[in-house]
Amino acid sequence: MIPRYSRPEMVKIWEPESKFRIWFEIEAHACDAQAELGVIPKEAAQAVWERGGFDVERIDEIEREVKHDVIAFLTSLAEHVGPEARFVHQGMTSSDVLDTCFNVQLVKAADILLADLDALLEALKKRAYEHKDTVCIGRSHGIHAEPTTFGLKLAQAYAEFSRNRERLAAARKEVATAAISGAVGTFANIDPRVEEHVARAMGLEPEPISTQVIPRDRHAMYFATLAVIASSIERLAVEIRHLQRTEVLEAEEYFSKGQKGSSAMPHKRNPVLTENLTGLARMVRSYAFPAMENVALWHERDISHSSVERMIGPDATVTLDFALVRLTNVIANLVVYPENMRRNLDRLGGLVHSQRVLLALTQKGISREDSYRLVQRNAMKVWEEGADFLEELKGDPEVSAKLTDTELEELFNLDYHTKHVDTIFRRVFEQAA
Repeated sequence: MIPRYSRPEMVKIWEPESKFRIWFEIEAHACDAQAELGVIPKEAAQAVWERGGFDVERIDEIEREVKHDVIAFLTSLAEHVGPEARFVHQGMTSSDVLDTCFNVQLVKAADILLADLDALLEALKKRAYEHKDTVCIGRSHGIHAEPTTFGLKLAQAYAEFSRNRERLAAARKEVATAAISGAVGTFANIDPRVEEHVARAMGLEPEPISTQVIPRDRHAMYFATLAVIASSIERLAVEIRHLQRTEVLEAEEYFSKGQKGSSAMPHKRNPVLTENLTGLARMVRSYAFPAMENVALWHERDISHSSVERMIGPDATVTLDFALVRLTNVIANLVVYPENMRRNLDRLGGLVHSQRVLLALTQKGISREDSYRLVQRNAMKVWEEGADFLEELKGDPEVSAKLTDTELEELFNLDYHTKHVDTIFRRVFEQAA
């Protein structure tokens, strides 16, 4: 985790103190269940809650000697609990604690990320409605295509992040399982009811079948979902970066008072936030690949996944949390230039209406191939000579033989391209509601 790209609430989930607190709760809840089953004295379970504690520095000290983090934790816990600590961890194995804790952390992280997505969706919705009718040019291959609205661009992003929210909610459910099944997952030394009790207490579901570890396909799904969300972040960030280019300048990141764009060129206003988001998205995506590789463990378990998850768990969730919040602020404060959008829309002298002319000619009885030829030959004059498209069409005898000047002028009406904007908005926002 890099402090520069971290927010305290998410970081706290992964701090040693928080991790060991979850370990303690798992062990203490297991003791409660064992006591109810008569496996250990109820007084022992009570003592764990009353006197249980741990010291992070002491755990680190013990681990340097024993080379085992769970044993180090249990030793520190025993130093606080006293003689009753012999009943702690009865029939359990380290993975019961580690895996259940990891899933608790991932669930907590997902809850923060879901809240982040809610905030982003709200910002996108607000700005989409603000610019629902702000006409701009749509581009394909980076080249002017046909008119759209800036609100539709933002509505598309809203729909995409709505899907991402559904994916994350599903991934949260997928990973919200607990395993307290003992060595190789057979419950030989611990009753399955202990697992059920711990799972319920920790807000999880019992893992239907574990092999001493919780199956890592669940985690692969989780990190893959984070990667998809990161890709959506980059998609919107790249759009903003392109729109901020000097030659385009249809939208721009907010440039605050006192902000500096370049150490050498005082005039610069660079899209640094969205460029940063592109980089952060690359990192989050990179964590999905090792999560996929963690699925294939040896037999009932090995620990090749362990070092990976100690890194990607905190790094992926902390980075995505930061990126979502940053993107929300970018959208909320985005500076939009409708006048530049209109100027860019008119740069090609009306060429953006070429399809309407093509279709109108086919309706007048000309084949599609011939209609395409007629429209294209006039369009090329605009590209190559800077001519006015409408005037060229009016002066083309083959075109004017089929379409009157009035009919041609009507084909250049921008309202034609925005007549279904309200329908699209209803689909996006009313269905999402």
